Amino acid sequence: MKKRTFVTATLSVLSLIVAAQAVQADEPMLVNIPFAFVAGNETLPAGEYRVQKLDGNSTVVLIRCSDAKASAMVLSNAAQAKETQTQSKLVFKRYDNRYFLSQVWKAGSIRGRELLKSQAEKEIAQSASVKTTGEVTLVARLLPARP
Repeated sequence: MKKRTFVTATLSVLSLIVAAQAVQADEPMLVNIPFAFVAGNETLPAGEYRVQKLDGNSTVVLIRCSDAKASAMVLSNAAQAKETQTQSKLVFKRYDNRYFLSQVWKAGSIRGRELLKSQAEKEIAQSASVKTTGEVTLVARLLPARP
């Protein structure tokens, strides 16, 4: 009897954790990006952006400027970190002075999204004239889910 109660309680706690992760996965992020960048095939200006998956199970990431002057929809693959993320963040690949959105991560999860490289990024990455490469990470904040 005690074992059954323990198993039931454990399953209930696990169900709550999974449900919380599912709700959090749909929360959009808000981030101020201080430089122009490329997302998919779109070049977007600096500004405040709302970033989220198109829907709960989608591979499409939607990036929209807060003042509605720019947006992009980009295909992505699932990514997994070794540890739970402590902050929501966007990771950009930098080639000289050009930035390409590369990854999207949410706090409290080990799962994120890795955006597919555009043809322009592939060409720049292979170019011998690119002198500076690196990564830039910007911290985002989660917005409450809309009812």
